[in-house]
Amino acid sequence: MTRFVLVLHVLAAIVAIGPVTVAASMFPTAVRRAASAPGEETLAGVRVLNRICRVYAQAGLAVPVFGFATAGLMHVLGSPWLIASILLTTVAALVLGLLVLPRQHSLLASLAEPEREPRLDRTATARLAMLTGVFNLLWATVTVLMIVRPGSTTGA
Repeated sequence: MTRFVLVLHVLAAIVAIGPVTVAASMFPTAVRRAASAPGEETLAGVRVLNRICRVYAQAGLAVPVFGFATAGLMHVLGSPWLIASILLTTVAALVLGLLVLPRQHSLLASLAEPEREPRLDRTATARLAMLTGVFNLLWATVTVLMIVRPGSTTGA
């Protein structure tokens, strides 16, 4: 049972978090491109990236659910590496939900206003790119902790 739940945890991480990290990383550049060359095609690309981020962020909730189930079955809930991973995952979720997605929405809304020429504050996309980088770095750190597991006796 432990292996099955672990497989679900890893698959959820790959399938849900991977697309969010890629789409969120592409978003600021796509917004800049849409602002400099307004058109329905470039705006559609930005909308798709935002939708990927929103939908897969919700699907990403399965990652900690399966993670807690796996940790419980493995009896490692009190391990420092796991506690650190839980904290970093929480911070990553907060960065995505409270900072990245709302800024994406705001930039998308400013591009989609038909009555005015799309204007873009370059610092807004730079901040979004920085926050996305923080989100990605947090997930990379969690991934390393999941693989290395300091203090583990697995030899990894």
